[in-house]
Amino acid sequence: MNNRRNHDPFCEQNRPELGETVCIHTDKIYDSCRDKDCIEDARVFLTACGQEIIDRAVSVKCRKSEIIWVFTDVEPVPFNRGYYTVDLKFYFKITLDVYLGVGRPTQVEGLATFDKKVILFGSEGNAKVFESKYRYDGFDEQLWKKTNMPKAVVEVVDPLCLSAKIVDINDKLCCCTDDIDFSSIPECVCRVFDDSLVLGGDKKRVFVSIGLFSIIKIERNVQLLIPACDFCVPNKECIASTDDNPCELFDRIEFPLDEFFPPEKEDCRFDDFTSHGGCCDN
Repeated sequence: MNNRRNHDPFCEQNRPELGETVCIHTDKIYDSCRDKDCIEDARVFLTACGQEIIDRAVSVKCRKSEIIWVFTDVEPVPFNRGYYTVDLKFYFKITLDVYLGVGRPTQVEGLATFDKKVILFGSEGNAKVFESKYRYDGFDEQLWKKTNMPKAVVEVVDPLCLSAKIVDINDKLCCCTDDIDFSSIPECVCRVFDDSLVLGGDKKRVFVSIGLFSIIKIERNVQLLIPACDFCVPNKECIASTDDNPCELFDRIEFPLDEFFPPEKEDCRFDDFTSHGGCCDN
């Protein structure tokens, strides 16, 4: 492998400031990519109560979109040694402002999904990995069927709400396809909503367009030889309050001046405004 080094001149130099060299077991990033996806007309699946409100709605606006979970699956690419496909399924919680007429809107929450696939280099490894893990009142199971596959890591921020619309299912422009199986949705995703999601029996459907930023990495467990200066020993004491005098903790907190004096225009750059939702860091 090209990344393997038996002797590193940097590590072999006699440099006192680097200290000794140590061997660590860690996750090395072999490949990564970043992407921004404009997800157009993603259907929002609602609960029974939410669907009833949508059927009587005049208009709708997307208030907020949040990332719930990302399912990842890594498989080797045939005839391309060292490369893997990473299948991703994103689950979003969509908060909608539903207008039933004149008056304040009613908030409704629903589920939207998005599928994505990328190809990244993850190197090779045929060794089986065995670990000893303690389980209370049980045996230490050696996962002998586990292969040394790389793992995918996804970093994602809450997407941007771009638009939302209501479409009547009798409309010719309606995308009237039931392209989801609720039984395949993880339980952790379903628990986010107050009631069970419904499919069918609806008169109107909601479609949203959201902007998604993500970073996808593929990692593998490796052993690395690195220079080490010393152990990471904390150099400050823990701050704690006591029941006898809780004001001691309050006295150590600095006055939040930034909360009282918003930043001036010249203190904000345009990229800070877009990346922090209108707020910039001083």
